[in-house]
Amino acid sequence: MADIDGATIIAKCLKANGVDYCFGIVGFPVQPIAAAMQKEGIRFIGMRHEQSAAYAAGAMGYLTGRPGVALTVSGPGMTNGISGLGNAQNNCWPMILLSGANGSDQMGMGAFQEAPQIEAARPFTKYAMRPETPARLPFYIDQAVRATLYGRPGAAYLDLLDDVISGTVDEAQVKYPAPVPEPPRTVVAPEYVEQAVEALRSASNPLVIIGKGMAYSRAEDEVRQFIESTQLPFLASPMGRGVMPDDHPLSVGAARSHVLQNADVIFLMGARLNWIMHFGMPPRFNPDVRIVQLDIDPNEIGHNIPTEVALVGDAKAVTGQVNAYLKQNPWQYPAETTWRTSIQRKIDENVTNTAPMLADNSVPMGYYRVLKEIEDLLPRDAMVVAEGASTMDISRQVINNSLPRRRLDAGTWGTMGVGLPQAIAAQLAHPELKVVDIEGDSAFGFSGMEVEVACRLKLPITFIVINNNGVGGGPTELMDIDHIPPGAYYPDAHYERVIEAFGGQGFYVNRPEDLKPTLQKAMDADGPTVVNIAISNESRRRAQQFGWHTGSAALRA
Repeated sequence: MADIDGATIIAKCLKANGVDYCFGIVGFPVQPIAAAMQKEGIRFIGMRHEQSAAYAAGAMGYLTGRPGVALTVSGPGMTNGISGLGNAQNNCWPMILLSGANGSDQMGMGAFQEAPQIEAARPFTKYAMRPETPARLPFYIDQAVRATLYGRPGAAYLDLLDDVISGTVDEAQVKYPAPVPEPPRTVVAPEYVEQAVEALRSASNPLVIIGKGMAYSRAEDEVRQFIESTQLPFLASPMGRGVMPDDHPLSVGAARSHVLQNADVIFLMGARLNWIMHFGMPPRFNPDVRIVQLDIDPNEIGHNIPTEVALVGDAKAVTGQVNAYLKQNPWQYPAETTWRTSIQRKIDENVTNTAPMLADNSVPMGYYRVLKEIEDLLPRDAMVVAEGASTMDISRQVINNSLPRRRLDAGTWGTMGVGLPQAIAAQLAHPELKVVDIEGDSAFGFSGMEVEVACRLKLPITFIVINNNGVGGGPTELMDIDHIPPGAYYPDAHYERVIEAFGGQGFYVNRPEDLKPTLQKAMDADGPTVVNIAISNESRRRAQQFGWHTGSAALRA
């Protein structure tokens, strides 16, 4: 057979494993890989920063269930991609970072962009290796794909030497493994299912928490059957939203603090008791709460607080087991209880307190008024991307999700800069959907140049910048340039003009009566748009019982 080079072997192996897109920036020594990918039918998406490429790859892995791939050059190109590795690893998303490296004959000599890349990647991955010859590439790619998908999904890194990329081998000597199959859907012993249901039956104040693990596992049908057969109240994590519709009668998201504090038994379904869920500890949780926990990873069981019943297995398969048990042993939480009454009272109270903010026509505008207008215009199946502390947090209160895997945000790692690249990945993965990316002005600054990618690819994404002049709001005028507040940005910046440089459409809004027509025009456009909405620098989230983060002092109290 003819000789084949390493770049082509890499492309063939990735394509065989279901990789359709690669995000990256080309240069020495990875240019041949990008070219080979295009020849093999993988669409290469040239991004404007390696960090954005890695963020997009992680999101693609989550949305498709196959590893997303990013490609960078060596040294600083590779280190720029580490944030994406960490983001994918913490979110439990399948993703592979491929980075070039100097030739093996220059190791330790101070080669161009030489760096300890494997050592740098290893803390943020499940698997990090350096293939030593072109012929061995299929083995390492197989292992990387397998690592990202099996068990708890996560990130992998492959360090690609210049001589491995450009080196050749007789293709007859290359052993291509079969494509990595979908992970086995592991189940649990029947007695654990019975124990879980009995724990829920014994509860006075039960609560189900639905995490993004259920979304990733495509378990929405099983979760709906479980919730509707048991009639248990449920709360979704930020990216667990839509596994059950937010407007479902059993959704208690509008009473989040109340249900977390007062639940006596919680069924934790594909969610973790990390900072997003306040570690499961007082004062945000009942100190005597009992936990039934469903997770793919046994190491997550009992993390931070003890677990009474552990269901270690695939989210979809195990929920199916629970449903089968309930079919044979029907049980339903009563329709009229003091728990349900207290929840509804708190929901009504919070809705009443929020209503004036949603209808406020003040100038300058506030967050709630702007987000309510966006919510009213969004299609029910829209893909919503959100980032920026207040923008993202308040959007969770105002903007509903009705379908699974339709919300992407800063995630488990609280990562900034993910919004635009995740929106690009989402539009590529789902060209049939309307993708709306809602950014704070600070968040937009992290990766705003990626609007060029959306223009180049003619992706009809609507980017919305909610602009309050800085982190937490900045002054409307910079009076003393020697004492600018740390979080302040240039006041009344016209971010919409950035996209106009690339042929996209930009819109500016600063009055409530202009919101609806402007947003509608932007969302109806054939190509990408940026809507820059000026709001009050004093606009804040509705008063909360607790701050956004339960601090260490409170946990020790």
